[in-house]
Amino acid sequence: MQTPLHSKSTIDEIRERFDNDVERFSNLETGQSATIDAPLAMELITQAAIASTSPIRKVLDIGCGAGNNTIRLRQSYGQNFDSVLLDLSQPMLQRASERMTQVNTGAVTVIAEDFRTAQLEPGTFDVILAAAVLHHLRDDQDWKTAFQKLHNLLRPGGSLWITDLVSHETSGVHQMMWARYGQYLTGLNGAEYRDKVFAYIDREDSPRPVTFQLQLLHEVGFRNVELLHKNSCFAAFGAIK
Repeated sequence: MQTPLHSKSTIDEIRERFDNDVERFSNLETGQSATIDAPLAMELITQAAIASTSPIRKVLDIGCGAGNNTIRLRQSYGQNFDSVLLDLSQPMLQRASERMTQVNTGAVTVIAEDFRTAQLEPGTFDVILAAAVLHHLRDDQDWKTAFQKLHNLLRPGGSLWITDLVSHETSGVHQMMWARYGQYLTGLNGAEYRDKVFAYIDREDSPRPVTFQLQLLHEVGFRNVELLHKNSCFAAFGAIK
């Protein structure tokens, strides 16, 4: 990726792209087709949330999109819970809310805002889900502040589960993994599609290595940290407060 951090897409530019892509993200199985192992990652983070956190009464989904991960959590958990769905895109939130109320009788709150500035009550969430959203964080301080906020929002014993695009610590491994990802995208929908995906990643995203993020989770105070899965440039992982 070549675009420097200060030239990456603005919040408004990111919001606009997702405003226009609601239908694609409204499918549990294919909504994240550009992400390697997306259905598996979704299954792992929701199952890990259930395995590590009891009871689940209130869930925060940041960058919720059309609500896929919270819906899958509700399906797997088999019990109702209150949910706070947070996303930049109002059309995404509308679809997420509609879909969630079809499968869950708990309260559904939607917040159209950047997670970093949203006013959320500390210590009130049992589970936080963050799927394909944290790669929009920028410099080191932005990452640390965001991870500290995630920790603060959870109750003791609560858990955070992340699936995301990741980079790598060494340039050789990074280039090798991105070449593999490029092969995956080409096989999925051709070279033009690969170039389109790589272009918007370069404009919008600033991923960090999963090793960096696991260490940061420890630094901000999480008691236990778990790596659930990694394949090429994507990982599923989490932490328990």
